[in-house]
Amino acid sequence: MTTQSAVIYVISDALGETAEFVSRAAAAQFVGVKTRIRRVPYVRDQAHLEDIMEEAATEQAILVYTLVLKDLREYLEEKALERGLRTVDILGPLIGALAGQTGMDPTHTPNIIHRLDEQYFRKVEAVEFAVKYDDGKDPRGVLFADVVLIGVSRTSKTPLSMYLAHKGLKAANIPLVPEVDPPDELFSISSRKVIGLTVRPELLNQIRTERLKTLGLGATADYANLDRIMRELEYARGIMKRIGCPIIDATGKAIEETASIILEILFKGDRNE
Repeated sequence: MTTQSAVIYVISDALGETAEFVSRAAAAQFVGVKTRIRRVPYVRDQAHLEDIMEEAATEQAILVYTLVLKDLREYLEEKALERGLRTVDILGPLIGALAGQTGMDPTHTPNIIHRLDEQYFRKVEAVEFAVKYDDGKDPRGVLFADVVLIGVSRTSKTPLSMYLAHKGLKAANIPLVPEVDPPDELFSISSRKVIGLTVRPELLNQIRTERLKTLGLGATADYANLDRIMRELEYARGIMKRIGCPIIDATGKAIEETASIILEILFKGDRNE
């Protein structure tokens, strides 16, 4: 008994993993059939398709494809018909069904899933970065950050860093304390990457007092002393002016509101470069 064989060309405008998986699942249903699968990724124009079709015709291969661009799908079907090749459109029918069901047009954007994956992993990387370089743990992070937040304790540096991380930005933050010199790295980067945060002394006094209570400490500690807070804020403002960075008064602002201001500052900076 002769062994039957088949050749499948998997053609995609992305990696072609989906079509290859479907092809292997289908081939597994035919015991004793030797199936060779060739994946051809990132097909984006008719010239590339034409080269593939010529090779496929010599092997009478089945063409399994995931092409989101309509003109490429139509071109492939037309040329396959001329050469007597069988085709299987993996995405086309479902895209058409979804369009009919929703009444909306597809974007026809190649590789969109992997673009979304890239966005997801960028966010994960940014969150890990924010955790690693939170509260001045390692000042070297300043050199690799997209944005550096500076300010005295309890000016929302950490929650802002995490919020910006979920926007895909690598944020480091450095606390400013009169008794501790800021890291040298802070003065070696562009001032456009640094954002100073401040809060009115009275509010900061309330916030720190509540913080001490949650820690089971007395509200009379120097940390919550109003005179101490005013000295800290004055010191921090001096550092910010020395750097020449924008300063945001976060008093009464939600994290989202302050983050929006930061993003606007950063966006304008990129646009003006």
